[in-house]
This record gives sequence, C-alpha cells and structure tokens, in this order.
Amino acid sequence: MISYEQEFFKKFKFAPSQIERYVQSADRDYGIAQKDQYLDVKFTYCYQALIKIGIAVLAKKAGVKVRSVMGHHVKILEKLSEILNDEDIFTIGNAMRMKRNKGLYDPGVDVTKKETHDYIVFVDQVIQKAKKVIG
Repeated sequence: MISYEQEFFKKFKFAPSQIERYVQSADRDYGIAQKDQYLDVKFTYCYQALIKIGIAVLAKKAGVKVRSVMGHHVKILEKLSEILNDEDIFTIGNAMRMKRNKGLYDPGVDVTKKETHDYIVFVDQVIQKAKKVIG
C-alpha cells in the first residue's frame, strides 16, 4: 500500500470534472511541447505535462490533493511511479526536474534536440499509461 505523507498530500474528494480538467491541461501542455519550435519551451511544457498528469492520477487513484510545499514535484513523481508501477517515471522525471531547476537558476544550461525528443516520447508513454488508470 502506498502511503501519502500529510506534509505533501491532503485528502480531497474530487469531482470527475476536476480530474478531467487536470488531464486536459496535461494534454494541452503536451501538445505545446510537441509543436513549439523552441527547445526550452518544448522541454518546459513536456515537464509540466508530466507533473499535471501525475496530479490527475493522484486525484483519481488516491483521492489526494498535492500541497504546494518544497519537494512536492519529487513526491508527485515518486507516487506516480509507484501507482503506475514504473521506476523510469521517477528516474527520468526527476532528471527532468533537476534539469529544469538548473536551467531556472543557472542560465548556462541548454536542453538538446535529442533530449527534448526523448522526453516527449517518454511523457507521451506516461500520459497513455495514466489515462488507462484514470479511466
């Protein structure tokens, strides 16, 4: 059984429409990641799509709302990985998170075309798995 630390998660009863809006928002961000011409934009929106689909899965499967506290993205990735039974979600998602943070605070970080492509393919696979779990 997966535990949800109160520091990061709060029990919440979501309406189906709320969960659907999270999924739609993830799809929207993923669409931007696919279509935009700038690698940084593609990468950023791809990461956002991963986090948003994670929030949707947590809402549906665990009935928890994510608290906006330091470390909450790590916890979203950790729990999404556990729910979907895929260690790569945490490993690759956390690498994306660290790259995003480094890019935010260290202006010399670039994302490559290959990295961006690989992340887009990966996030698409996660979204498809997540949608099967969400129903």
